Amino acid sequence: MLYQIYETQRSMMEPFADFAHAAAKLYSNPTSPFGQNIFTQRVSAGYDLLYRLGKDYVKPTFDIKTVDVDGVDVAIHERIEIDKPFCELRRFKRFSDDTDTLSKLKGQPAVLIVAPLSGHYATLLRDTVRTMLRDHKVYITDWKNARIVPVSDGPFSLDDYVNDVQEFIRHLQGIYGNCHVLAVCQPTVPVMAAVSLMASRGETTPLTMTLMGGPIDARKSPTAVNDLAMNKSYSWFENNVIFRVPQGFPGKGRKVYPGFLQHTGFVTMNPDKHLKSHYDYFKDLIKGDDASTEAHRKFYDEYNAVLDMDADYYLDTIRIVFQDFALVNGTWHVKGVEGTMEHVRPQDIKTTAVFSVEGEFDDISGAGQSEAALGLCSGVDDADKAHLDVKGAGHYGIFSGRRWREVVYPQLKNFILAHRFEEKQAAPLAKPVQDAPKKVAPKAATKASAKASPKLAAKAPTKVAQKAVSMKAAARK
Repeated sequence: MLYQIYETQRSMMEPFADFAHAAAKLYSNPTSPFGQNIFTQRVSAGYDLLYRLGKDYVKPTFDIKTVDVDGVDVAIHERIEIDKPFCELRRFKRFSDDTDTLSKLKGQPAVLIVAPLSGHYATLLRDTVRTMLRDHKVYITDWKNARIVPVSDGPFSLDDYVNDVQEFIRHLQGIYGNCHVLAVCQPTVPVMAAVSLMASRGETTPLTMTLMGGPIDARKSPTAVNDLAMNKSYSWFENNVIFRVPQGFPGKGRKVYPGFLQHTGFVTMNPDKHLKSHYDYFKDLIKGDDASTEAHRKFYDEYNAVLDMDADYYLDTIRIVFQDFALVNGTWHVKGVEGTMEHVRPQDIKTTAVFSVEGEFDDISGAGQSEAALGLCSGVDDADKAHLDVKGAGHYGIFSGRRWREVVYPQLKNFILAHRFEEKQAAPLAKPVQDAPKKVAPKAATKASAKASPKLAAKAPTKVAQKAVSMKAAARK
């Protein structure tokens, strides 16, 4: 019922938001009679702010057209490699007519970025993707809004998330021989589970696994987010934040944790900060500070665009990650695609180097939560583990902005380079990856510290890298 009320209110506000948008343009136009008043700028700014507060925010685009690779502009073609009911695997393929640059691109490592499914779209990692593209072949998980997924496609659980990640890893391994995995925030837990299960089966695991700002062990330095999930009962979440998608959407009738509730939670964590930001935006409009107003719009276009999460997945996350602490307690069992239950054992990981990253002022995943992964991966040599505390960085600063580009990325790049193997060119008869996305049929509806990083670039290849060299793998640019 709450979802229906919200949608009704949003529909009623839409014409007022459109009117405010038109009025803002009218009063800001110097050729308009309305633009001649001495209070014009203030009136226009007020209407513009009303429009921003009342508009509906849609899913943004990555909009990465080119990247600079050693002074050469490289064109980026974004395409869907695998299309599943709840997720698309996107590839950012790079093109260049410079032969030296093209040769360099072919030899660079492949990285799977696992984006969070926690309220925002994968485009929140736009800066992460853009930066990584300078030195890597980049793929990213683009999770879908659950309200656009028909009920006939079945539910989506945390187990399904883990299984999808394994499928995507195998997809990259089939092309390049092996790959590197980067998980940001929420996916650190399911990514560790996915790699653990692959290791327990004796499958080839990724060369490196980087875990950034995630709740591997949510008991350490609990934040306000952790406290809410730990102090409320499972039934409280089930009865108070789960609603059915209303009419008007492809997923009508699906039980979800609505994005608007998640957005409300985001804002209430720092209400003063958001109020000040909007007031500063109003003043910048009056002053005509185009750079500051555009930066505000870009940030909130991303921040205010939220998605619904399937109820099964959300409730599984609450129980497994924040209440049972199943990963660190060794009690987590995942239901595989074949229906068998498998025990998640991080200690079985032996040939994947592990890098954890945390922000000094992270108010979502507290200090020590990501670093806990290093202790869980007891089968990995200490020489193949590293941790980085990013001084002065909050949660978003470890994967976006200046600190990400100047502090985190150089360390991550060196870590990947220290644990890689030379990829061979694909054999002539190797099956190529098609430009058209691989469609996956819907499944049945069953529920399923080191404070500074070591000098990574300088160290000799470890046994992880040495083992990888001997692998027989075909790779493509």
